[in-house]
Amino acid sequence: MSYLIRVDGLKNKLQNKHDDRVVIVDVRFDLSDPNAGRAAYEQGHITGAVYLDLNKDLSGQVQKHGGKHPLPDVDTFAEKIGNCGIDQKTTVIVYDQNNDMFAARLWWLLEYMGHEKTYLLDGGFDRWVEQGNKVETSIPIVEKRHFKPNVKNDRVVSIERIRENLQSKEAILIDSRAKERYLGKVEPLYSKAGHIPGAKNFFWKDVLREDGSWKTKEELNDRFAGLSKDAEIIVSCGSGVSACPNIFALKRAGFNRVKLYPGSFSDWISYDENKIETKEE
Repeated sequence: MSYLIRVDGLKNKLQNKHDDRVVIVDVRFDLSDPNAGRAAYEQGHITGAVYLDLNKDLSGQVQKHGGKHPLPDVDTFAEKIGNCGIDQKTTVIVYDQNNDMFAARLWWLLEYMGHEKTYLLDGGFDRWVEQGNKVETSIPIVEKRHFKPNVKNDRVVSIERIRENLQSKEAILIDSRAKERYLGKVEPLYSKAGHIPGAKNFFWKDVLREDGSWKTKEELNDRFAGLSKDAEIIVSCGSGVSACPNIFALKRAGFNRVKLYPGSFSDWISYDENKIETKEE
């Protein structure tokens, strides 16, 4: 199935008064300014949209290990999305400023929690506005629902699995960051630079076309042509966020054994004994 919805499709859902089991979630965020996303939401958002914050809602508490954006506590997150009016029967439509990484993070989290009807708005808020659609500033009052999680633990791997794979090489490990960070030439966020040994670089923005829209399934198959659909594919990045667009793209291309290493490079380097590589693999 396709996990994308276009602006016209969202407009049709909003105009269908009988379709009241739709929740729209705004997840705009800026890693360099954590308050910018909420501020943008308050300045104008798609009608009826609620807001979820990467740091406060889509991540857990940062500790010594576990990475910069660890997964949120399951029960806490279930309560938060229930408070947004989401249960297992709700259709959820997530949007970002454009096709950014934060919408894919929520899409992945909901799938991990067992929710099966989550879609990304192709082009996000920018595309909505470009096509002449209205926005609003009022904060919606939503009917709370009970979300019962059905966690899919097979969607994640631990650092122990990453260490095992250094020897076994059973799985393909992907690093989703820009090549300069992967090669350790620049590192704006962390104290160490480079990548986990054995990781192959697939920059997450390469799943998008030049105009910023998502590539088609055929184009994504070309993008990942060197990967076996029978193999276990573990996707990482800096902290488990920009990995999610790659997971979304791999799923669209028909890869089924796709998993997230939530802690990613920021977790890996929190252990002094872990080696770091800087050459192309």
